Amino acid sequence: MRVLVAIPHFFRARGDAAHYGSESSASARLSSLRSCIQGLHQNLDGHAQGLLHGPSASLHPTNDSLSHTVDVIVCTTGEHHLVEHLPDGLCEHVPTHAEPRLLGYECHEQLSSRSPQYDWYCYLEDDLLLSDPLFFDKLSWFDSWAPPGTLLQPNRFERYEAPRIRKVFVDGTPARTTLSAPFQDIREQPELKKSWLDSELVFRRPDNPHSGCFFLSRDHLERWRAAPGFLDRSSAFAGPLESAATLGIMRSFKVYKPAPRNASFLEIEHLDPRYRITETSSGEPRVSLRQRKRS
Repeated sequence: MRVLVAIPHFFRARGDAAHYGSESSASARLSSLRSCIQGLHQNLDGHAQGLLHGPSASLHPTNDSLSHTVDVIVCTTGEHHLVEHLPDGLCEHVPTHAEPRLLGYECHEQLSSRSPQYDWYCYLEDDLLLSDPLFFDKLSWFDSWAPPGTLLQPNRFERYEAPRIRKVFVDGTPARTTLSAPFQDIREQPELKKSWLDSELVFRRPDNPHSGCFFLSRDHLERWRAAPGFLDRSSAFAGPLESAATLGIMRSFKVYKPAPRNASFLEIEHLDPRYRITETSSGEPRVSLRQRKRS
């Protein structure tokens, strides 16, 4: 399969921390961005892999049956980015003059303009790591049997080192429980089930469909482009960053995620953990937001 990934990226060392990507140090942000892009190539692109053959001190081809061709676009605005510090050939840099918090919509334009060259069109925030080589095979499998007009989203998780909690899926029910209600009715076809490797998997329409990303097949892309509001740069869902990742797919599809019982079936890692995990005196885990340093 041919996969196109568009990533919005903004970094400003000093300035208003309300702007996209200005709260973390340059080294941390660069590390996340590099891991995000390298992960796509290392886990999906068979041409970037090899099996060591000791006698000839060479590498033999691997994963031919799982290999995809992956092209990565990074959209930036002005001089506020770290792309020049990435290894050569890792991505295509698309500079823009967009308002930083609307960079996601520049990515939408890039995905749309490159149709129908690819099989999958993907949007990824710059601190996400996709490390499942079967990711697109799972999406294709879901599309092969799910009703028309449906879309599968991954569950986003973070790693922790609390005594009992090592991994947290962070996009559960939001504090504002009606946040997505104006854009989707999760009572319509609320659950789908299908057997996978002798186990029954459950997929549910979540009240929080946000994952900081989306993955559209060629057919999905055409449906999305034809939907009302395409490229309207709306901030109606939580804010401009969340809207770029999630509002359009909510308007265009019935969105599902793997249910909690099989949450890891399709998942993606958030590399910038936002919570603190502590324990009460009785040993129960408690969650609170980290205090962010302002640059």
